[in-house]
Amino acid sequence: MTTFASGTDTLTRDALTVLQPGFTGTTAPDWLLRRLGEGLASVGLFGRNIASPEQLAALTAQLRAERDDVLVAIDEEGGDVTRLEVRTGSSFPGNHALGAVDDVELTREVAAELGRRLAACGVNFNWAPSADVNSNPGNPVIGVRSFGADPALVARHTAAYVTGLQSVGVAACTKHFPGHGDTAVDSHHALPRIDVGASVLTDRELAPFRAAIAAGTRAVMSAHILVPALDPERPATLSRRILTDLLRGELGYDGLIVTDGMEMQAIAGTYGIERGSVLAVAAGADAICVGGGLADDETVRRLRDALVEAVRTGELPEERLADAAERVRRLARWTAAAAAGTTAEPRPAGGAGSRQAARAGQVRLNGAEGRERGAAGALGVPTATGGLVTPGNVDDPVAATVGAGFGAPTATGDPVAAAAADGFGVSAGAGESVAAAGADGFGVSAGAGESVAAGVGDGLGVSVAAGAPVAPNVDDGLEVPAGAAAPVGPAAAGGPVAPTAADSLVTPGAVGDPVTPTGADDLTAPVAADDPVGLHAARRALVVTGADGFTPLTEAPYVAALTPVANIAVGDETPWGVAAELFHLLPGTETGSFAGADAGHDALAAAGPRRIVAVVRDEHRHPWMAAALDTLLAARPDTVVVEMGVPQAAPRGALHIATHGAARVCGRAAAEIIAGA
Repeated sequence: MTTFASGTDTLTRDALTVLQPGFTGTTAPDWLLRRLGEGLASVGLFGRNIASPEQLAALTAQLRAERDDVLVAIDEEGGDVTRLEVRTGSSFPGNHALGAVDDVELTREVAAELGRRLAACGVNFNWAPSADVNSNPGNPVIGVRSFGADPALVARHTAAYVTGLQSVGVAACTKHFPGHGDTAVDSHHALPRIDVGASVLTDRELAPFRAAIAAGTRAVMSAHILVPALDPERPATLSRRILTDLLRGELGYDGLIVTDGMEMQAIAGTYGIERGSVLAVAAGADAICVGGGLADDETVRRLRDALVEAVRTGELPEERLADAAERVRRLARWTAAAAAGTTAEPRPAGGAGSRQAARAGQVRLNGAEGRERGAAGALGVPTATGGLVTPGNVDDPVAATVGAGFGAPTATGDPVAAAAADGFGVSAGAGESVAAAGADGFGVSAGAGESVAAGVGDGLGVSVAAGAPVAPNVDDGLEVPAGAAAPVGPAAAGGPVAPTAADSLVTPGAVGDPVTPTGADDLTAPVAADDPVGLHAARRALVVTGADGFTPLTEAPYVAALTPVANIAVGDETPWGVAAELFHLLPGTETGSFAGADAGHDALAAAGPRRIVAVVRDEHRHPWMAAALDTLLAARPDTVVVEMGVPQAAPRGALHIATHGAARVCGRAAAEIIAGA
């Protein structure tokens, strides 16, 4: 049991309890362990804290040795925003891909499998899903993180995601209340403003949050946005009208309210983090998220002292701080009980069919539907008290019957094979036979009666017969095969860069330099018959235009990645694209990264006579990117175009593939189409 340090008074302990700080490094620093002993109840993890599944499990065990009920939080949306697989790209497509498929059962499966991996590493609180309705196509920070632009679609998939994640004992945090989708400014940089009327907000922005609350979401994250129709003076995170009157009062939400990162400029640049934290708790927030940028003991001390001083001066009622701290402890009790509970709810059988099945009427050609939608009655939604809710209508998941409580990850001794070496643990239902992933592979899970043999390579979470892992080029997002050797230095301008015989990670030279991912012939190993749910979902999310007249490539192409600046939520350390995945299928594939006014001409020069595959991300938001495509297609009309952002621009090219996200599995699904695999 947790024993608090002597001399820590109740007020100071409560002030520490409402903080969710981050830290640097892959082990817990002494100051963090000390703060846990003094009352800190939550810790936030970021990509910088994760090196491998084994290391992450050791880190969370270290935290729990100091406080057994600690909330270990992470921003693991899957898709473009991943911390578990920050250096390789995610094994799961993100929200936009799931919304494109529009199968709520598939969304539930993906969220549950992601939750299993988190739980296996000791992470019990996920700052996901994003429930934002992406009504502004120019939104610079939401985009593919949203399920879509239709409020009803976003609502039903938000509910399904919450259900899946919490079914395995990981608390969901639905964000960014009251909705960040209609913004043109990134709140990491400035304060966005949404100027629409209250009726539009009610029907559009709030619909997914009503669904999440009905689904029993354990937490809601506030947005650093100004919504004059709700509060003309203060952003949502600092607004009592929005957090208390609207979220608690009108919507009836009684769970934890977490702020978005307080060092984001929308708050830090206007109110400062200390003042902002006091105002947030006073407005109704229960937990202060900080640590994405400020990740040290001094930040924790400053925020703790600001909250204590605000209580002592009468600015912050002591009972409000005590209530916030109790809500944090309540969530900690829920996650602790879930971790000690019964076997996790099994994944339904048949979720991740074969590659051929995924192609048969499920990949949408020229915009045709061709998708399978989950039955409304199949969606089990956990209530705030832990029961299962079965909604009658997925668009309005409110009326329901309560059944048995949902389970938690399997306990020691359950008939589930543990992951070997660095692999994540696996979860299984009754009668399942699961072989865990070895080497650096993530574990996999199977539905009732399934038998799954996990792969030992070909990327985390992807079942293959054999093969070497794909590692990213952290500097510019180019993926190349990797092994154990140290990185190779930059090449001379214009020269190809190739891995050493040990298949080392390659660091390319200047932007536009070609990279030849060679020396990894075993990457072409065949995919196992039962693909993971993430790859299955990514294949179903593809929209392919021009397939009727397209002949799959048989020779290695040149992949021109038209690379925009990544937003802070996604980060620039996570690789994206199709080059590494095409190399699996077409050895000798080369790639380069291009940006700016000369991107099209530079790509043509780098490609030479080879067939070009142009990879873009939100073409509609970047005029230089559209101009580069104009140049490429004018000179080389046989160019294949892969859009890995929001497919708002009209399809063009000899073949156009919209992946609805830039997760690694989305790149793999696109590569299979290009190579006819």
